[in-house]
Parts: sequence; C-alpha cells; structure tokens
Amino acid sequence: MSATPDYKIPFTSFHNIINNELAETATTRHSICPSNEEPLWESPVSGNEDVNRAVSAADKAFQSWSKLSQDARAEYLIKFADAIEANQQDFITLLGKEVGKPPQAAAFEMFLVMGLARETPKLRLKEEKPVDDADRTAIVRYVPLGVGVGIVPWNFPLTLGIGKLLPALLAGNTFIWKPSPFSPYTALKLAELGTKIFPPGVFQALSGEDSLGPLLTAHPGVAKVSFTGSVETGKKVMAACASTLKRVTLELGGNDAAIVCDDVDIDSVVAKVAFFTFVHSGQICMNIKRIYVHESIYDKFLAALVATTKQFKIGDHTDPEAFFGPIQNHMQHGKLQKFYSQIGKEGWKTALGGEPGQKEGNGFFMPPTIIDNPPEDSSIVVDEPFGPIVPVLKWADEEDVIKRANASRLGLGASVWSKDVPRAQRMAEQLEAGSIWVNTHFELAPNVPYGGHKESGLGMDWGLVGLEGWCNPQAYWVKHSG
Repeated sequence: MSATPDYKIPFTSFHNIINNELAETATTRHSICPSNEEPLWESPVSGNEDVNRAVSAADKAFQSWSKLSQDARAEYLIKFADAIEANQQDFITLLGKEVGKPPQAAAFEMFLVMGLARETPKLRLKEEKPVDDADRTAIVRYVPLGVGVGIVPWNFPLTLGIGKLLPALLAGNTFIWKPSPFSPYTALKLAELGTKIFPPGVFQALSGEDSLGPLLTAHPGVAKVSFTGSVETGKKVMAACASTLKRVTLELGGNDAAIVCDDVDIDSVVAKVAFFTFVHSGQICMNIKRIYVHESIYDKFLAALVATTKQFKIGDHTDPEAFFGPIQNHMQHGKLQKFYSQIGKEGWKTALGGEPGQKEGNGFFMPPTIIDNPPEDSSIVVDEPFGPIVPVLKWADEEDVIKRANASRLGLGASVWSKDVPRAQRMAEQLEAGSIWVNTHFELAPNVPYGGHKESGLGMDWGLVGLEGWCNPQAYWVKHSG
C-alpha cells in the first residue's frame, strides 16, 4: 500500500515559480494587510527576463503536455485538488491576511476553489461530426492554443485564477498566473504546490508591479490572455493583444441590477438581497449594485434592508463573527472615500451609513451605506463603486424598470425577484447581462459558464464554454476514397 503523498508546504516565504523552481528576483516588494495596515512578506518583482524564461519554459512544456489525453491531464488536476485540500486551512489564513477577508469570507472563497478543483476535471471537450457519410467525414474538434496567461484581480485572488488555470490546463495549454500586486501571496503558494504535481513549465506564477501585465500581453510567445479586472484596464489588455492577435477573454466590471416585485416575501428576500449586495464588502463584480423595489413595498423593504444590514458585524480577518471586512487596498479605499464624499455634495438621502468620519485606528474600513431613491442619473446608480454602498430605487412599471436596468453600459449580471416565477422569468429574459437569475443572484457552478455582455467583457469562464475558450476550433475533413 503506497503512502499518502505529503502535499504540505510552508506558508512563510514567497517566490516566483518558473519551470518548477522557486525563483528569486533582484528586487522585492511587499503588500499591506488591509485589516491593520502592517507590511506583509516580501514578494518578487518580475521583469522582462523572468517573463522570457517563463514563456520559454511554458512553450517547451506545451509540446508534450498538449499531446496527453484529456483523461491523463485530468488525473494531474485531481491530484492538484488533493494538494490544495491538504493546505486548505493555510490558504484560508493567508486569504485573511492578504485580502482582509474575515474567516467566514475566506472559507467561502476556499469552498468555491474546491468546487472548481473537484468539478473542472470532469469536463471534456467533445468532437462533433456535422458530415459523416461513405464519401467523407467532417469533424469539428478543439485544439489547445499554447501558452496561456491569467491576469487575476485582488478581490477573489484564488477563485478567479483557478477558474482560468484548470480549464486552460485541461484543454492542453500551459499557464502563467499573474496575480495582482495587492494580493500576490496565495497565487505564489498555489504555484509552489503545483511543482509537486505538474511537469516543469506547465503551471508557473510571476508576481510584480503594474508594469508586469504589459510585458505578458505584448509577448509574442503568449497565445491567450484571460483577464479579470476593471473595464478601463480590460480595454488596454485587448489593445495590447491586438498586435499579435492573441485570443482574449475579458471579465470586467459589473453594475448588477436586482428587480424586486411587489409580491415577494419581504423578510426572506431582504436577507438574500442584503447578502448578495454586501458580501465581501461589495468588492465583487457580481454583487448587486442597484436594487429596484416596487413602490408599493418600497418603504417596508428599505426598512427591512437597513435592519438586516445593521446586524452584519464589521471586523477584521481574525474575527470569526465578522461579515464586513476592510477594503482590500489603500488605492480602492481612497477611491471609495471620494465616492462617498458625493453624498453631501449631491444631497443623496442616506437610509444607513454615510460619509466616513475621521479615520480611527488602522485598517481600510468603510461604513456600510444605503442610499434612498437617488436620481437615476446620479453616479451611485451609473457607476460601479466596488464597496459597501448601494442605491435602492423605486419602480412602478415593468417595461420602465427593465429599460432602467438595461440602461447601463455594463452587463455582467441581473436578477428578478417574485413569487410569480413565470412573470419573473419573462422579465429576466429581457435583461442584457451575461448571467440572469430568478429569485437568487451571484449563483455560480463550476460547470456553468459566466461572463459579461456589453462593456462587462468578452467570452466566458467556467463550464464547457470556458473550456472551449482555451482552444481553437478546427474543421477536419477526411475523404475516404483515398
């Protein structure tokens, strides 16, 4: 009987992973713990030479990795899932320090990670035969692209990266993970874990400053870039990839509307809407960002939303009871302070919270804030704040509220809430978004794709659609007469 492999790794030092080796860089930097503003560990600052080495190793590994069967590659991914699970508690603790997530929120992220790690290896690319007769066969098959790059943001640094990594590898590509400069640590540990599982060059990770992304997007040896982040940066990524016609997937910002109908059970819907609005302090692209409530229940709903939100505890990454953690970084905290400062200037009516007072103590915390029926053209409705602040708006006419929900240039997700499910479905199907929900929001599954419409992105991650996105479709003709 063989011994269980030892997948435990130390979580005390952080290195680039190039060709299965722990690689040093001439300069290092450190991030800040958002709960207490204390410096975290030194991490690598990668330059052009590191990028060239990683791309070269990935390209070499692709030659053999791409020739393995899907089943053989899936075997590696299953072992990798075991390795992640063996270090699960260390990842939860590290997510707390790096992202500021309280234990509940960090455990929620690990739950999503394990779901992806267990379910993605079950997916399979399938060949189709649109023509198949005595004379000829035409097959449509999916062939891997080559070296893939994942550019991953700071809010869900493990989930969003692993949702790119695993399908890329399963499809036969090799993968270089670039984490956000604000949250490099979990990604570097995941890649270090990968050295115990994958052949050299299959999975690598490079951390660095903002200058690192452009080195990867411009590199002629990279075949695809999958980016999650802001609309503004997404446009730059797309422009950079145009020079070599790289394949691109973009999952960008959201301004998700939730439409609450007049027949809902207020208490049960408020509990869910409050959670989907404020989970991870509003720092998720798919949080509810605009709540449209039917005027006949508006006052009751708003009062219940305020009461529910007040019950959510604010605390740091060590507080097991906390729901609201800090904003992840100094830059986003500053943007939010600017955003909140409009409350007084624009005369928005607050039902809860408001402009933060003088900052007390350490940590990038912002007060949970609910804005009561602001004008439709105000920035709290039009723009994505990416923090714990949300507008609640009145509606009366079905056609009108659908039009208002669709008025955004963003289209990531949207939901409709009603006891009359056929009515809710009829409304939801008119919403312009990559994911639409009835009586829920932000519901995801590893075998269901998600992505954005309009300026919320291009292409999708996860599921079979996400897997096919890591391939070129190829038409393959065979004439049987020889």
